Amino acid sequence: MMTPSQPYKKSVKRAKELREILSKYSYAYHVLDTPSVSDAVYDSLFSELITIETKYPELVTSDSPTGRVGNELLGGFKKVTHSSRMLSLNDVFDRADVEAWVVRMDKLLPGARHEFFADIKMDGLACALIYENGILVQAVTRGDSYVGEDVTANVRTISNVPLRLRDAEGYKKFLIGRTEIRGEIVMLKNDFVALNEKRRAAGEPEFANPRNLAAGTIRQLDPKLVAARPLSFRAYDLLRQAATDVPTNMYAYEALSALGISRNKEASIFGNLDGVMAFIDEWSEKRHDLPFDTDGLVVKVNDRAQFAELGVVGKQPRAAVAFKYAAEQATTVVKDIVISIGRTGAATPVAVFDPVVVAGTTVQHASLHNADEIARLDIRVGDTVVIFKAGDIIPQVESVVKELRPKHTKPFQFEEALKHQYPELSFIRPEGEVVYRVKGATGVLLLAKAVQHFASKGALDIDTLGEKNVVALVNAGLVKDLADIYTITKTQLLRLDRFADISAGKLIDAIADKRKPLLERFVYGLGIRHVGTQTAIDLINAFKSLENLRNATIDQLKAIDGIGEVVAESVAAWFADPDNETLLTKFGELNVKPVFEKKTGKFTGQNFVVTGTLESLPRDEVAEKIRELGGTFQSAVAKDTTYLITGGKVGESKLKKASQYGTTILNEKEFIDLLEK
Repeated sequence: MMTPSQPYKKSVKRAKELREILSKYSYAYHVLDTPSVSDAVYDSLFSELITIETKYPELVTSDSPTGRVGNELLGGFKKVTHSSRMLSLNDVFDRADVEAWVVRMDKLLPGARHEFFADIKMDGLACALIYENGILVQAVTRGDSYVGEDVTANVRTISNVPLRLRDAEGYKKFLIGRTEIRGEIVMLKNDFVALNEKRRAAGEPEFANPRNLAAGTIRQLDPKLVAARPLSFRAYDLLRQAATDVPTNMYAYEALSALGISRNKEASIFGNLDGVMAFIDEWSEKRHDLPFDTDGLVVKVNDRAQFAELGVVGKQPRAAVAFKYAAEQATTVVKDIVISIGRTGAATPVAVFDPVVVAGTTVQHASLHNADEIARLDIRVGDTVVIFKAGDIIPQVESVVKELRPKHTKPFQFEEALKHQYPELSFIRPEGEVVYRVKGATGVLLLAKAVQHFASKGALDIDTLGEKNVVALVNAGLVKDLADIYTITKTQLLRLDRFADISAGKLIDAIADKRKPLLERFVYGLGIRHVGTQTAIDLINAFKSLENLRNATIDQLKAIDGIGEVVAESVAAWFADPDNETLLTKFGELNVKPVFEKKTGKFTGQNFVVTGTLESLPRDEVAEKIRELGGTFQSAVAKDTTYLITGGKVGESKLKKASQYGTTILNEKEFIDLLEK
């Protein structure tokens, strides 16, 4: 019998934890009407559980929230069975998903021409209004999709819900018999703001968001309380016993307006997918200006006969989908907290987590700013956290889902982490400040050293930009970060004592000549801790572009030969630092474009190590010649070392390892001969 793997055991534990917390959140939302998290957080955890159960179907339990739509209904309201199930929709997220949806329909209805109907998806409480002979007789919430709650008394208080349908020419049939109108009860954003302002003035706690307030209000037992809150109803469907009464979805909307029912005016029909996608793109930004909250659009087949013929699978109709815009919140697990040292000596903590999509992009680390912020959030390694994007750009940790916290986690000790990650440095936290800084090093000194390294021979090799010139530029305020060297003008240099016309011109030309440096030299020049010349080469050979390297996970970094956890964390922390992100953006704006060139030559695939003192060639020059010919320069003998080059005062341990691994040993002359072959 096979023993369960470690990942499987973790999945079993994680699935159990997720079921428990989702059940807790669902109870608070559906039964108590006191939602404790946003929809985005619930959906993110729900999605994680689906992923686990899809990978390990045997973990699906009878009480898993993935197997049902709703929860126990709140007591106090009469239960009502819907005339037809209030279905949910499958979610789609991009054009490929939409095209796949159409392909599935085409297989069922080959040759059929589809006209598409699209509308803004409202974020409210789904409700059905039932009219008999034009008079409102009942209002029922969605409930579990089969059975809802009779909230007629409360819905009658909503001012834009007509108690009698309008007698409109051409639509009189809807005043005869049963007419059902489905839609969303919402609180418009302006009404929500005004209501919170009143509560603030009265010293009462403010409500969290319009959607939750609308849902909670409509379930209040006292209609007077409901009437005091400005709710609105917006319809999205019209049902009749005779399906031919409503031939298309657009006709339904036209009828709704004629009957005096509020509906979205943005709804449109399209003859092809290009039109649908243009509509989706248009509302990607414009949706923020709508009077109500939304997280996407609904796209349907316009023809109701086609809609019915395509049928239903499980809980979703085949002829409609919900296009969801990128979530602005998501959950993920913190794998580590690493500390980055910026150019001013400031120590910035960075949370490194499993990659997660937030607002349309994949993020895997976020600045935690300082020790006080870590303490405020009480964020620990192993925590499940809520991620959001500030201004849709910078990922931030919003909160910790403490119910999912693993046992035996410890609060993050900032000073201990500094000692562990930077044992050779000392740090101080000046009185009145929240930031720890490197002791004994000013921002100017650190910047000068960083620029010297960037311009050094092993990095960009910028001629005439040596130590004294760098110090002069930094002291004059012409260089405040690495990218600033590309902004310097000859006129500015001539104002400094160190430069005359010829020397100033040479420096400007030398800098301009390095606007397209080799990518591995550029990465080395950035001064990322633990990233030497060979490590930079290994990183670039693995990822082949700066963008790929910026987005690499710690696990991807560790997968590279010779790169362990310390280096991987250091690289991830550097690229996660907001100051460094700004710096890289600035390089791009200044048209500095590092290039990737895979080195090939007679040493391609061969690895070299040098031990002892060489007489005719400096060690750096040997390493450079090896790399130019496609070889790899290693710091220690390993199983994959091809040649060990020996000089004077040879290291016995390297000779022993070379003999053990069958590595070819060359003296200095033999290596030179090999170079010249």
